[in-house]
Amino acid sequence: KAAKGYWGSKSKHFKMAKEAVMKSGNYAFAGRRMKKRDFRRLWITRISAGCKANGMNYSTFMNGLKKAGINLNRKMLSEMAIYDAEGFKALAELAKSKLATGNIIGMNIGEERDINVKFPLGVLTVVTGVSGSGKSSLVGDILYPAVYRELNHTGSAPGTFRGLSGNIDRITQVEYVDQNPIGKSSRSNAVTYLKIYDDIRKLLSDQQYAKMNGYTPSHFSFNMDGGRCPECQGEGFVKIGMQFMADVSMVCEACGGKRFKPDILEVRYKGVNIDDILNMSVEEAIVFFGSQDDPTAKRIAERLQPLVDVGLSYIKLGQSSSTLSGGESQRIKLAYFLSMNDTGSKVKNQKILFIFDEPTTGLHFYDVEKLLKSFDALLAKGHSIVVVEHNLDVIRAADWVIDLGPEAGDAGGNLVFAGTPEQLLECEGSYTARYLR
Repeated sequence: KAAKGYWGSKSKHFKMAKEAVMKSGNYAFAGRRMKKRDFRRLWITRISAGCKANGMNYSTFMNGLKKAGINLNRKMLSEMAIYDAEGFKALAELAKSKLATGNIIGMNIGEERDINVKFPLGVLTVVTGVSGSGKSSLVGDILYPAVYRELNHTGSAPGTFRGLSGNIDRITQVEYVDQNPIGKSSRSNAVTYLKIYDDIRKLLSDQQYAKMNGYTPSHFSFNMDGGRCPECQGEGFVKIGMQFMADVSMVCEACGGKRFKPDILEVRYKGVNIDDILNMSVEEAIVFFGSQDDPTAKRIAERLQPLVDVGLSYIKLGQSSSTLSGGESQRIKLAYFLSMNDTGSKVKNQKILFIFDEPTTGLHFYDVEKLLKSFDALLAKGHSIVVVEHNLDVIRAADWVIDLGPEAGDAGGNLVFAGTPEQLLECEGSYTARYLR
């Protein structure tokens, strides 16, 4: 992923560097999402067909790749985009109907750049432009803190801007969904973040063996003494301090990496204990709990579904937050809001402005489609989304596009275009329009 974050006009510099490395007799390897031009590469490696942990699928030369059978990459290579011409036109018509409501947040940014930017509410707004054009500065440093302060009357000071106007009263909350880890402790994981682990602990504490021994839900907690391993404190591994080197992590000898005392591991639900459950993938857990008659088990399966919806069916329930990528952490946060819309009236009745900064980082085209469907689910609830993004499929799917530039640094920070993707195609001064055509 050496070219991550590069816009089309910038990727040529990466290509030149790569060719220089290869001409000198060295090797260059880059992990990336394939496009049609990638068939020119000398060697292509395809790993796993459906985000399953089954290792490498095949390696082949470019000519052999075309004969390797149907898979997700070939499907996307043939289509080249999630939305075809007819779908693009339909999205444009839908965008016009959404934008007709007139709910808008306006910002006037002065001093070095005198521009007025409008963010329509209730739609998907994508902020585009070359790397260094000021996208993250506009959204992360000005829009988010300014709106947060307006709604909560507290928070960090935003960057320089002249005024905030429009229908701010139409939103009740603003959320910046970043790629920071989902928890401060390595014991944090997807099910603890989504509050699903409470149901799992309750289910196990309701078993006959647990009742006989007086085990409560707290005995199945990583964070409380009683059931967790006293040696590793429920982490499954211990850190050994090295005087002149980085600390070394080793599997806990007391529990063998299972994180709980032997007596707690004796508690079983339908033949599986807490360690077995935490080692299930999301997909496996949905099948297991969904096939049970117990209402708590059914609820666990239902609350795990948002993780599948955002393309995280492969992660394990107990997978430590420290092993998750930034993109995975961001999508877990998205899954949290999707689940709260269904189960939490506190969020269900609110209208939230969600802000994402390059959520497609590291995603295959197949996963980008899932991400867009998750965005649609949030919009259907009446929320609003602002995304900083380079991905062309996300830009095509937008209801409103704000293009900054035209260049980077001192030559950037100007409003090049604001409107629908269909209108963007006609903008001659936009690099984004050039690559969308």
